[in-house]
Amino acid sequence: MEPVGCAPMTIQSSPKETRVDFDTKAMQRHRKMRHFKDHFTRWYVAVGGLGVIVAILLIFLYLLSEVLPLFGGAEMEERSRYQPEWLVESAPPLMLAMEEQAEVAVRLSEVGQLVFFSTADGKLISEQQLSIPAGVDITSFNVESPTSRQFVVGLSNGQVIIGRHDYRVSYPDDKRVITPSLEFPYGEEPITLDEKGRALGQVTMRVSGKDLALVASVDRELIYQRISTRENLMTGEVSISQQQIPLTPVSGDIQKILVDPLLQWMYVFNGGQYVNVYSLRQDGNLLARYPVVEGAGKQVTSANLMLGGISLIIGDSEGGLAQWFMVRGEGTAKLTHIRSFDAQRGQAIDNIQGEERRKVFMATDEQGRIGFYNTTGHQNLMVQKLDDEPVRTFSIGPRAADLLAEHANGEISFWKVENNHPEISWSALWGKVWYESYPEPDYVWQSTSGTTEFEPKLSLSPLTFGTLKAAFYAMILATPIAIAAAVYTAYFMAPAARRKVKPVIELMEALPTVILGFLAGLWLAPLLETNLPGIVSLVVLTPIAFIAFAFGWSKMPEKVRFMVPDGWEAMLLIPVLLVIGWFSFAMSIHIEAMFFGGDMRVFLTNDLGIDFDQRNALVVGIAMGFAVIPTIYSIAEDAVFSVPNHLTQGSLALGATPWQTMSRVVILTASPGIFSAVMIGMGRAVGETMIVLMATGNTPIMDMNIFEGMRTLSANIAVEMPESEVGSTHYRVLFLAALVLLSFTFVMNTLAELIRQRLRKKYASL
Repeated sequence: MEPVGCAPMTIQSSPKETRVDFDTKAMQRHRKMRHFKDHFTRWYVAVGGLGVIVAILLIFLYLLSEVLPLFGGAEMEERSRYQPEWLVESAPPLMLAMEEQAEVAVRLSEVGQLVFFSTADGKLISEQQLSIPAGVDITSFNVESPTSRQFVVGLSNGQVIIGRHDYRVSYPDDKRVITPSLEFPYGEEPITLDEKGRALGQVTMRVSGKDLALVASVDRELIYQRISTRENLMTGEVSISQQQIPLTPVSGDIQKILVDPLLQWMYVFNGGQYVNVYSLRQDGNLLARYPVVEGAGKQVTSANLMLGGISLIIGDSEGGLAQWFMVRGEGTAKLTHIRSFDAQRGQAIDNIQGEERRKVFMATDEQGRIGFYNTTGHQNLMVQKLDDEPVRTFSIGPRAADLLAEHANGEISFWKVENNHPEISWSALWGKVWYESYPEPDYVWQSTSGTTEFEPKLSLSPLTFGTLKAAFYAMILATPIAIAAAVYTAYFMAPAARRKVKPVIELMEALPTVILGFLAGLWLAPLLETNLPGIVSLVVLTPIAFIAFAFGWSKMPEKVRFMVPDGWEAMLLIPVLLVIGWFSFAMSIHIEAMFFGGDMRVFLTNDLGIDFDQRNALVVGIAMGFAVIPTIYSIAEDAVFSVPNHLTQGSLALGATPWQTMSRVVILTASPGIFSAVMIGMGRAVGETMIVLMATGNTPIMDMNIFEGMRTLSANIAVEMPESEVGSTHYRVLFLAALVLLSFTFVMNTLAELIRQRLRKKYASL
């Protein structure tokens, strides 16, 4: 009879000897097939292993390809330079601006001539003259904000003209046509600001809702006029009221007046090193006079408000730039220096303008250079030479991709700007940042807002902190329970009990985490909030009850103790746990009434100063710990169970107790496997998404309080990635968060493997 699974062999017999022939055709085919299978399997395993490595490498490379543009910096390239005929004899400019597509620009001269022209070649589109009375000159000018496109012109007779350049887009014959126009939202007739007819030295305007604020200077006197429009909801009649508010005069010649969009603060520069801050909500009182430039001989040469009107950018005579804004302290607000920029040191700053949609500002100096700066990231993005002479004026397009500059020789240059992610820097991602309207620097993640004037807050620190916090509390619960259960199951439990318990615990790993998160958020969180004293009592009483029961069981007569088979004693603790759980929850309301005034949550918040959220780290720790326990348990149990029997038997034979054998032989031998189990469990906790997403308030805060929530990197990616714009800074920062998460897991696993190898080498001789 031939052996099963073997190729047929030929047995040759002779009277003298019996010989097996291994060189038959069937055996040759069998050897070739076995050789083919051996080589195929070897290459298959090798290619599979290399494929895994290549896949991980490709993931890294893809994430890097999305992240690297964040740190690309800024660049400028000149597209064209021209001197149109209409500009040759034109007066110096007061304003230069572009529309949304940066195809049409507008220029306002000192004589009130408004010209619309093509940015590409300077071709004249249309021109218009402001309605300036005869014999009256323009003495001052200001732009309200780049977004509103409104400007105010101050005249030598004490009047002002308010205009707005607008653009209508049409598509005749499927071709885009931009038609510019000049509008007068408050009428073409000048508005009288100074009844005495004196020339306005400086002028500014702000529109807040239905209120128009006009501020002008006459010598050292300030004139503040507020025009309000109100509509009667019943009749539809519109009423207009004017109010003249007296302001405290300043010393020195007034050089610049700036008003914030909320009509709360007014900044008046009157030369030298100081700025006067007025509170417009307190009848125009002079709040304080602040020194904003330090150093002998240095003076303020230019100033402007950033997007949103909160931050004040001040340039000095030595090329220094500084950001200031009002910070509320103990009941008062103070103009505070936030950060400085020094990329243009050496030459006086002569013009400062901000972008229309980002916290980026540009500054030109007397050497014809322009610098780009971002306040949030505290970055000197770029300094570019525009010309050898000082630039008369310049304008950045609404999309921040085009720049138009008028030079001293009468030429206009048109530039392409590449500055896609100015908000990103190391300090913005990982350091404390002093954001606008914040009382102090802080770590903040807030990627979106309801207004275009929003300052993105993209700090990854609170997200990384939340990830580690969630993993920490989950591991605090899961690690001791899982390892203790693994040791007991593998070493002390009866084999029959082990065959039932181990599959049940491992089956827990198959539970979908979305179900665990759902239960944690909707059932566990309210339960913990309602029975918080009971939870604390359960944690305290359970080990005490177990130890007391074990001590009492050890004092039982042997006849009683031998009634329970060896290795099944742990089953006796199940009723004890149920009784302790029932007792703790039953006494919860009484404990709360007796020690915490009837509400433990209020006691924690008001008496101890510990904030309490319903969905907090305790809920996450319990739910995520429940999800991680099977992973750690399964690997650790296999490691303990795989310890050779001769080690345990030799230890027992030498007189060691089972506990000594377990703690000094079994645990040490199985330590590499146990350590791997803990690291794999930690990796599972760090990368968990659904439980954290559903069981916490998803608030990105940095607080180790177990009763406060958090937001993790993975949960943040899951929440915000579907809503982010592809290619935007927000989109790429989310990819950076994924790269940080992947790198953290990779580093942790690498360190874990190195430590595991050292442990295996150390205890291999046991």
